[in-house]
Amino acid sequence: MSEKKKRIPIPKVFTEGSFQTQTEMLQLQRKPNKLYIGIPKETTLQENRVALVPASVAALIAHGHRVVVETKAGEKSNYSDHDYSEVGADIGYSPEQVYKAEIIMKVAPPTIEETEYLRPNQILFSPLHLPIITAEYLHRLKQKRVISLALEYIQDENGSFPVVRIMSEIAGLSAILTAAELLTNSSNGKGVLLGAISGVPSAKVVILGAGVVAEFATRTALGLGADIRIFDNDIYKLMQVQKNIGQRLNTSSLNPIQLEKELLTADVTIGAMHSPTGRTPIIVSEEIVSKMKSGSVIVDVSIDQGGCFATSEVTSHQKPTFIKHGVIHYCVPNIASRVARTASIATSNIMTPLLLNAATTGSIERLIYSHKGLRHGVYTYKGCLTNEYLGQRFKIKSTDLDLLITSSL
Repeated sequence: MSEKKKRIPIPKVFTEGSFQTQTEMLQLQRKPNKLYIGIPKETTLQENRVALVPASVAALIAHGHRVVVETKAGEKSNYSDHDYSEVGADIGYSPEQVYKAEIIMKVAPPTIEETEYLRPNQILFSPLHLPIITAEYLHRLKQKRVISLALEYIQDENGSFPVVRIMSEIAGLSAILTAAELLTNSSNGKGVLLGAISGVPSAKVVILGAGVVAEFATRTALGLGADIRIFDNDIYKLMQVQKNIGQRLNTSSLNPIQLEKELLTADVTIGAMHSPTGRTPIIVSEEIVSKMKSGSVIVDVSIDQGGCFATSEVTSHQKPTFIKHGVIHYCVPNIASRVARTASIATSNIMTPLLLNAATTGSIERLIYSHKGLRHGVYTYKGCLTNEYLGQRFKIKSTDLDLLITSSL
């Protein structure tokens, strides 16, 4: 006779309700959170833009959020303190007052001195100008345990970069107008008109990259009557730029032989390459630059990500150009700052809906958890560096952000 199997007694309290109708559990809607936003006055790179214009501040305040603006922050974009106070913003008369806010909005990276005002868990929105970023700056942000987001790496739901796109539209148009001025005698150029007149051959413009900068640079150059060459290794981008322009263009892949041939006869070369995560690749070597026509112009729009010319060096609006191998270089990282009011409105139009969305979600942190494109912009998170490229470049340990954010609770 086999032994009876032993049964482990289970208390009735654990089983008595298992087959009964259960109460339906509904998710409660999160209560909108009120944001506290600070807009400091920019002090570097002759930055003339402001992160949020009065119209955007008015929209935020209408939803119950608090905004503090440092005095004269909008002055170079032709917005007075009165314009901000009239829509309900608080005016801060010192950086300390502004940096008490939970969210800091900037259009230039904070200086080392400004990082002293930061505190743990604060949210920092600012560009990440790679040529001027240092290991000390990143270590300071890690020590402060702030959540830092690079405006140029934030993506929308379609995977595009909205801030980069709108600034690229401005930069593409401005790059051609700037190059046209640099070719004139008054700017120590060759005295060439960037356009076409009867009986005189058109100036030649070579554009590296076929993105938004290239599209708007092409539109402007064609309007002036210049002869255009566009290079990019993405054939679909080349097809798209032709479709958007609405006419056949002289395009090519980045074939070294063909590229060098065109560069040596170019009057203007526009660097319009963009990298989604790190530094832009160097497309033109110093040797090729040394062979280019004397008095020709390089406008490196990619300089905010390191530049795509081996000879590029960061310049400022105060001293925007330098000459190397007889070629005039224009390498200002915040080129859109030349038209500060337009650029400020454009940036505000992108950031205001994002902030309102964050408030509805509950907070910026909750939005980071649920919004993949916003997570792509995070490069430091509460004491950790989360951008792999920056970690490799500065020999700092980086951690995948997805491993740090495991819950939205």
